[in-house]
Amino acid sequence: MKTPHYILVCFFGLNALNGSAQKKISDFSIVYDYEISNRTSAAKPITGSNSIFVKGSMSRSETGTQSYSSSIIHDATTGTAVILKEVSGQKILIRLTPQNWKQMNATDEAITFSNTNETKTIAGYKCIKAFAKTTDSSVYSVYYASELSVENYDYNPKFKNLAGLALEYELTKGDFKIKYTVSKLNLNPVPESKFDIPKTGYREMTFEESKKLNTGK
Repeated sequence: MKTPHYILVCFFGLNALNGSAQKKISDFSIVYDYEISNRTSAAKPITGSNSIFVKGSMSRSETGTQSYSSSIIHDATTGTAVILKEVSGQKILIRLTPQNWKQMNATDEAITFSNTNETKTIAGYKCIKAFAKTTDSSVYSVYYASELSVENYDYNPKFKNLAGLALEYELTKGDFKIKYTVSKLNLNPVPESKFDIPKTGYREMTFEESKKLNTGK
């Protein structure tokens, strides 16, 4: 008969092995290429890129096309955020309170994903396919790497309830479809300078003022 001590060693050893299968990441950067298309139109799809940088409680999301660029810097510790926009040469800085941030992302934070049995390998990681439907009848499908656990889940509110890092996802809303595909994943430390907020060169406004001008998220 095995001794209690032996049983405990085996039990905790097994759990340690299981736990090591999932890697917690607090510093990483990821780049997605995206394409926006209209299923009822023959027009050429709009393409662009979305870069995300995460370092501890700080995150920065950069989106750009040929006509505009937008960055969101969020501090998960304080709950505050800053939006930097550049449209037709005009630079705007929008400051968000924790309440503004929650209001802006209320729909995304309510998303709950359901796993399927479908998997595929993306960027060297086995990814699970999951689905979610939002309150406005939009549908998300996402492939995520369950072995990569993001410590700062506020980096992307729509994936707050996802048990891993999204490497490919698609949003269908009415006739429009947006597909994001990872083009680069880096798990090396991100420079702190990525989260510096410009002190000059931008017209500053509050979140409430930006909504009146329709320049929010």
